[in-house]
Amino acid sequence: MKISYIATYPTRECGIGTFTNNLFKSMLAHNLKNEHVLEGFVIAINDNDVSYKYPEEVKVTIRQEHQEDYLKAVKYINLSGADVCILQHEFGIFGGQSGVYILPLLHRLEIPLIVTLHTILKTPSYNEKAILKEICKMAHKIVVMSHKAVEFLVSVYDVPKKKIALIEHGVPDIHFSPEKSKKDFKLEKKKVLLTFGFIGRSKGIETVIKALPEVVQKFPNLIYIVLGKTHPNVLRHSGEEYRIFLLRLVKNLQLENHVIFLNEFIDEQDLFKYLYACDIYITPYLNEAQITSGTLSYAVGVGAAVLSTPYWHAAELLAKGRGRLFNFNDSTELAKTLNELLDKPEELSKLKNKAGEYGKKITWPQIGERYVALVENIMKDEHSVALQKETEPDLLILPPFSLAHINRLTDDTGIIQHAKFGIPNLKEGYCLDDNSRALLMVLMAYRQKKDMRALELSPIFLSYIHYMQNTNGTFRNFLSFNRNFLDKIGSEDSFGRTIWALGYLLGNAPNDAYYQTGKLVFFNASPNFEKLKSIRGIANTMIGISYYLKSNPSDDSMTERLRNLSNVLIKHYRENQTPDWNWFESLLAYDNGILPLALLHSAEILNDDKITQIAITTMNFLTSHTLKDNYLSIIGNEKWYKKEGERSVFAQQPIDAMSMVLMYHQAYSVTNDKDYLNKLYTSFLWFLGENDLRMSLYDFETKGCCDGFESYGVNRNQGAESSLAYLISHLTVLQAYEEFHRSDLKLV
Repeated sequence: MKISYIATYPTRECGIGTFTNNLFKSMLAHNLKNEHVLEGFVIAINDNDVSYKYPEEVKVTIRQEHQEDYLKAVKYINLSGADVCILQHEFGIFGGQSGVYILPLLHRLEIPLIVTLHTILKTPSYNEKAILKEICKMAHKIVVMSHKAVEFLVSVYDVPKKKIALIEHGVPDIHFSPEKSKKDFKLEKKKVLLTFGFIGRSKGIETVIKALPEVVQKFPNLIYIVLGKTHPNVLRHSGEEYRIFLLRLVKNLQLENHVIFLNEFIDEQDLFKYLYACDIYITPYLNEAQITSGTLSYAVGVGAAVLSTPYWHAAELLAKGRGRLFNFNDSTELAKTLNELLDKPEELSKLKNKAGEYGKKITWPQIGERYVALVENIMKDEHSVALQKETEPDLLILPPFSLAHINRLTDDTGIIQHAKFGIPNLKEGYCLDDNSRALLMVLMAYRQKKDMRALELSPIFLSYIHYMQNTNGTFRNFLSFNRNFLDKIGSEDSFGRTIWALGYLLGNAPNDAYYQTGKLVFFNASPNFEKLKSIRGIANTMIGISYYLKSNPSDDSMTERLRNLSNVLIKHYRENQTPDWNWFESLLAYDNGILPLALLHSAEILNDDKITQIAITTMNFLTSHTLKDNYLSIIGNEKWYKKEGERSVFAQQPIDAMSMVLMYHQAYSVTNDKDYLNKLYTSFLWFLGENDLRMSLYDFETKGCCDGFESYGVNRNQGAESSLAYLISHLTVLQAYEEFHRSDLKLV
C-alpha cells in the first residue's frame, strides 16, 4: 500500500514539517496485517520561493503562492499509484487567501483523503470557515489531537462526529538521563526552566521573565533557557522586534545571568536532551486559542514537570495531575508556583511521574500504528473511493430563494451598483446594466414564485431604465448617488441588456401599466438595433427581441431584425472559425455563453437549422474549454484566452456562470436533450463551490453573491451584478426542472 503525504517537510524549519517526518517514519515502520509493506512519498510545501535540499522521499515540491504547482502535484499523486493521501493542514502553509490554494488540489484527488488539523479556530473569519468546511467535506477522515478540537469541528464547522478521529500529537521515543543531560550542558548545579519553539508575541515569554526576580531571590542558581528561533512569518514582517524587547526586559530586571536565549532550530536529539535537563518546562501563551501544541506534547511526553497558561490544549493535556496551570499574563501567580515547586522536590516528582505515564501512550511508534489502522479501515470500506462530485441534480441543496440582499442594495432610485462586502457602496452610485438585470430578475421571480416583494421592486428598476433613456432611444448608463448623470451614452452591452429585460417584460408583464411603459421604451430604442457593433450588445439585444416575439409572433419587421442581427453573429463566426477554433472571436473573453445563447433563442424563433447548428457548435466549443472534470471553470478576465495562447484562470466572474446556466437552459428548450439539464446544474454549482477554488461565492449570511475570485481567493464584495447573476441562475434552475417534470420525461 502506498501513501502520499502533503505538508511542509525537513529540511524546512517548521513544526508541521517535523510532525510529518515523524509520522512518515512511524507509519512506514509498520507492516500491514496482510504483510504488505507500506510505501510512501511526500509532496513538500516551500515558502516564498525558497528551495530546500529534501530527503529522497520528497518527490514533488509546491511553491506556496504558485497555484499551478498544486495542480501539477495532484496529477502526480493520481498517477503515482498511491492509495491514500494524508494532508497536514495549517492555514499559514498554503497559498492564497487563508490557504485557499489547497482546495483545487484536494478537489482533483482521485483517492481517499485523511486530513490532520493542526489549527481549528473557534471564531474563524468567513474565508477560514468556508475553506475548512470544504476540506472537511472532501476528507474521508479528519484527525484532531484534542477533545476541544472535536467539539469545535462539530459545533462551529458542522462536521459529523463519526468523521472525526482523535489521535494525540506524537512524541519521539527518545530517552536521556536527566543527570547526564544536565552535566553535558554544564547545568548540573542549576535549577533549569525551559521554553522552546518558534518565538513570537503570542508566546508570552515576558510573563516568565517578569516572574523571575522573585524566584531568583530564593533560588539564585536558577537559569531560564528560551530555546528557539523567531517565527519566520514574524521575522518577515517585524524582524527581531520581539526578541529585542525581551532582551531589554531582561536587562532592565537585571536578569542577564539568569536568562539565556538560544536562537536556534535544533534537531530532536538535542531538543530532548534539553527537555530531560530542565527541572520545569513552561508554556506561557497569552490566550486560550491554541488547539494543539507540539511543544507541550513533547514536554509531557518526556515526563517533564510542566507549567502552562490554560490555553485549550494545555487545559486538557495537563489535567489529572499531569501539570499545573497559571492564569494568562499573571507573573505573580507564576512566581508563587515556581517557588512552591522548586521548594518541594516531591511535588515536582509527582508531576513528572504523571506526565511520564501519559507520555508512554503517545510515542510516535504508537501514534503511527493508529494512523496505519485508520488507513486500513478506510481501505477496507468498500465505499472508500475518492468522494465523487455529484452532478445529478438535487434541488434540495439550493439555498432558499431570498431577495434580502437586493432589498439592501435598492433605494427609491434603483439598485446600487457596488457593495463593500455586504453593505451598499453609495459612492459608486447606479448603473443601467444592473437595473436592467434587476428588472429581469424580479420579473422572473414574480412569474415563477409570485413573490410580492419582487412585484414591488419592479417599477423601481423600470423607472430607472425610463429615466436613463435619451431622446434618440439610446441610454445613459451611470448615475451618481445624488442623481447626476455621469455619461451621455452608455456601452452597447448595457443597451443590449436593457433590451433583453424589456423584451422579457413585454412577454411576461405582471400588469398592463408595466407593459405599456416597457413597450414605449423598447420601441423608442428599436431604431438603434441595427447600429450595434459589439457582438455582446447584439447578442443581448437578440435575446430581448426573441422574448418579445414569443408573445408577438406576427411582428414581421422585428422578426427580420432578429434575422439580420443573427447574421451578424454568424458572419463573425465564419471569419474567426478554424478547424480547432469554433468561435466568434479570436479569443474567449467575458460573458462568453451569451453568444451561443443568443443564437439558440434566435433559432427557436426563426426555426433556422443553420443558426441552430452554429449555436450548438459554438456551445460545444465553449463547453470543451470550461466544463470538464465535473465542474465549471470559467475563462478568467485577468488575461482571457487568446487563440493559441494560454487561458486565464483568475478573475472569474458570476455573469459568466449565469450565461452558461442560461445557455444550457435554452439548449434544453430547443433540443429537449436532458443532458443539458445536468450541464445547467453543474454550471449553477459554480456559485456554491464547484469551481477552481472550491469556494462558495454565495454568502449564506447576507444572501448575496461575492464578486468572483482572484488568485488570492474570493472577492468578498457583493455588488449588484454578482448577486443578480446568482439569483437569475437560481430561478433558471427552478424553471428548468419545472419544465422538465411537466414534460413527463425522466432523468437517468
